[in-house]
Amino acid sequence: MGQRYWVVGGHYQDCRFRELEPGTEVISGPFVDELKARMEWQRLTFRDRCAATERYSICVEPVLQ
Repeated sequence: MGQRYWVVGGHYQDCRFRELEPGTEVISGPFVDELKARMEWQRLTFRDRCAATERYSICVEPVLQ
């Protein structure tokens, strides 16, 4: 069994991070390598500036073979 990695997130309405602002959703992937997913996470997190209401996470999806 392998794994795929996804980077998901965007700009949230406030610092409670409960609701994304419509139209700002970002989904990157799939990545078969955790390091590549981490590099994408870092690119998205720090690309323009560190925004207080922007957040990205790496999600792992098990791949059944």
